[in-house]
Amino acid sequence: MVFIKGGTFDMGDTFSEGNISEKPLHKVSLRDFNLGKYPVTQRQWKAIMGDDPSHFKGDDLPVENVSWDNVQKFIQKLNEQTGKNYRLPTEAEWEYAAREGGKKVRFGNGKDIADPKEINFDGTKDYKKPYSVEGEYRGKTTPAFVPTAGKPVSQFKPNALGLHDMSGNVWEWCQDVWHENYNGAPEDGSAWEKGDNSFRVLRGGSWYADPEYCRVASRFRINPYSRYLYVGFRVVRGY
Repeated sequence: MVFIKGGTFDMGDTFSEGNISEKPLHKVSLRDFNLGKYPVTQRQWKAIMGDDPSHFKGDDLPVENVSWDNVQKFIQKLNEQTGKNYRLPTEAEWEYAAREGGKKVRFGNGKDIADPKEINFDGTKDYKKPYSVEGEYRGKTTPAFVPTAGKPVSQFKPNALGLHDMSGNVWEWCQDVWHENYNGAPEDGSAWEKGDNSFRVLRGGSWYADPEYCRVASRFRINPYSRYLYVGFRVVRGY
C-alpha cells in the first residue's frame, strides 16, 4: 500500500480533449488514504478466494475477468481475514492518485505522452493519437508485481507516488455508480452511490484499450456482474 496525502484538485477533463462524461471540470477535496501499489495479482486473489478466474494465467499478473460483485466478495473475505478496512477506491481517489496527487498530467505514469514501452495499451498505428507513440501491442496483461531477489519489480516504472499501472494493463473497478457527467458529483472525494446502480465505474484503460482510454480523466462503465479479461482492480485502505 502507498500512503496518499489528501488535498484539493481539479477532477475531470483538464486538457479539454475528453467527452461529456469527463465534464464539468470540478474541484474535489480528499482525506488521506492508502492505495494499492499494484493491481491485485492472481497470487493475492487465490490466497483469499482459493480460485483464479483470470484468462491470462500467472501468479504475478493482475487478476482479471472479475466482476464488481466478485470484487466485493473478495474485499469482504480480505477484511475478515486481516481485521482491516479495505475497499475499492472512489473515482475521485483513483484519479487524484493517478494524477500524482492532483497534478495536471495526462497519463497515470506522470507523463503527457503514452508510449507502449512505458504503458501496456494498444499502440498500433490505427489508434495513434497526437499524445501517443506508435509501438508494440502486446495483446495481453503484463506482470503487476514480479518478486526478483526479494525486491518487487514491475514491468513498468511507477508514477511519482510509487503507483504502478495506473494507465493501461487492466481497467480498474471503482466503488461509484456510473453517471453520464459530473453534475452533482460529491466534492469530498466520497463514492457517488446515489442513482441507478445498473453500471459501475472503471478507470485507467487496459492492454486492450487505445491511448484515449488510458488518460487519467477517461471514464468507462459496465454492469457490476460483468466479467472481462481486461478488467481488474486495486484496493484502498482508509483511515
